[in-house]
Amino acid sequence: MAVTIARERWTNRIAEVTIGTEPNAIKVGGDGTLPFLHFEGEMPNPPKIALEILDMEPQDWPAPLVEAYGGVMGDPVAWAKKCAEFGPDALAISLVSAHPDNKNASPEEVAATVKAVADAVPLPLIILGCGNEDRDVEIFPAVAEAVSGRNFLLGPATAQNYKTIVAACMVHGHNVIAQSPLDINLAKQLNILITEMAMAPSRIMMDVSTASLGYGLEYCYSIMERARIGALAGDKMLAMPIVLLVGQEAWKTKEAKTETNAEWGDQYRRGLLWEVVTSVALAQAGGALFVLRHPESLKHLRAHLEVMMRPNTY
Repeated sequence: MAVTIARERWTNRIAEVTIGTEPNAIKVGGDGTLPFLHFEGEMPNPPKIALEILDMEPQDWPAPLVEAYGGVMGDPVAWAKKCAEFGPDALAISLVSAHPDNKNASPEEVAATVKAVADAVPLPLIILGCGNEDRDVEIFPAVAEAVSGRNFLLGPATAQNYKTIVAACMVHGHNVIAQSPLDINLAKQLNILITEMAMAPSRIMMDVSTASLGYGLEYCYSIMERARIGALAGDKMLAMPIVLLVGQEAWKTKEAKTETNAEWGDQYRRGLLWEVVTSVALAQAGGALFVLRHPESLKHLRAHLEVMMRPNTY
């Protein structure tokens, strides 16, 4: 007796966003189905993976991360070149030196660092702010101009500061990250506000806020899943691909940071598993671009995604 496989028929697709310029550009999104259900629709672009660096030497990164980069963390250009050796799809640089609690670096200083990194490595860049919304408004116009025309991904733009950041992206030819708390309505509203500035949906990625394993992962998963279902069902203001800053969340957990704990086992293995398991789960929820910190995590996540991208046989 023949068995008919039930298939969902969706009416919309996830927007496709291009980051970078040829020959090194990457494409994310474009899905016409829920993640990895190849028998229901197209998933033309596998999720992409970036490695994150900072524009100043980190003081609080756990030993497994510090050891992975062999003493280059004090030089963003050297650090970027080291990351490129591990084969990421893109490189993320967090401009933490601009934060008032760090170096309070000027817009010109951080812009010069970003340009030096962009000139040193051919990878598309994801340029992340310092974590202070007011300072991000000050630094992003200079940063966007320094790498004008390179079609990078800048953000986050929030409900409080999106106008200046989006305008800088539009003027200088970049994509923007729309960041909102874990609330589907707030995410949609921010996308609406940004598109009302005439920013094309194909130049917006959503950051609905990332939660790691054991620290709200289930809730993050549910918000992402609802956004994907809503988008595929026809809501174009939820149809932007999702970027996930997994490394930042996974490596600040006590399970990843604690050096010695007889019951928890080796810290190196713990940290990698925290980053990889979080990423694998959120890939199933619809993540399109993952920003990781450890190169071994990249290796393991990529191997998993390669298997998941194989077409179903039924």
